[in-house]
Amino acid sequence: MPKTKVVVTDYIENDLDWEIQEFAKMPDVEFSYHQLKLAPREELIATIADADIIVVNMAKFDEEVIAGCKRCKLLIRHGIGYDNVDVDACTRHGIRFSYQPDYCASEVSEQAVSLIFSCARRLDIGRRILQESSTTGQWDFSTLGDIHRLFGSTLGIVGCGRIGGRVYRIMKAVGMHLMVCDPYLDDRQKGALGIEETYDLETVLKTADIVTLHTPLNDETRYMIDEPQLRRMKPTAYLVNTSRGGVIKTSALEKALRENWIAGAGIDVYEVEPPPADQELLSLPNATLSAHLGWCSVEAGWRIRQNIMDDVKACLRKEPPAYTVNKEIDTILDGRVYREV
Repeated sequence: MPKTKVVVTDYIENDLDWEIQEFAKMPDVEFSYHQLKLAPREELIATIADADIIVVNMAKFDEEVIAGCKRCKLLIRHGIGYDNVDVDACTRHGIRFSYQPDYCASEVSEQAVSLIFSCARRLDIGRRILQESSTTGQWDFSTLGDIHRLFGSTLGIVGCGRIGGRVYRIMKAVGMHLMVCDPYLDDRQKGALGIEETYDLETVLKTADIVTLHTPLNDETRYMIDEPQLRRMKPTAYLVNTSRGGVIKTSALEKALRENWIAGAGIDVYEVEPPPADQELLSLPNATLSAHLGWCSVEAGWRIRQNIMDDVKACLRKEPPAYTVNKEIDTILDGRVYREV
């Protein structure tokens, strides 16, 4: 019997020694790993053509790449978002696609809250003032600007799923007034959080002192924050994004910060990653920036590796993964869990 071929196309871990050791215990599995995030499409297709199970981080799986997966039964996304994968193409080609929605939800919510506090307390400017005052030997707060307490102010949460819901709970304890914009939030989810009313995006933008974004990136949300939306925000307001860079049009945000339409922004994700060195956003003093670190913790890193291994083992047993994205695949496969090749 031929071995089941498991291929990792690209990864963010320092090494995959643990995976190598785990697969070494499975004599019927052939495991290989690569760094093909930026590789030519032809090289990616050649590497995965005969793979039975594929794990992808950020390599782009479009229609052509997915069509080249001649034997793939299960495609696993290493992460929560999956805007680099054509889900419909997976379904058309009979490939079950899974992801890790529980991965780093706590970490991303903590990153968002950190940026909210950093913006509101103007920590970047405070650090500069400390340096300057230490040099002169005298405190000088003339460049600090206004700081408003979070208690009693209004936070707009756009997208209130696993991550946005955590932010909701944390900031409710801080004493903020919370406005939620999420048309997909059902009554059960509202009840669990104690949400009595939701709002449209325009109302949130016009009203909130800080707006934090927690939506996936898709055709509905791409550039949902552009120049018209930024102009609706208050000049004292802050915008925080820890979701996906493409949710905000970068050139519009740069203009808004440069011309002071809003007080500032806290950004962890970018349209191009990493952002180019000459991107204006990097030099704007009212932009609080972090290096797409919302996912990062030792605990989250191990959890996702273990969860992906569990999905692989489930596939080997011909059982479904923990979370299938293209659930319509069940109908297409007509009762089978995975396609036959």
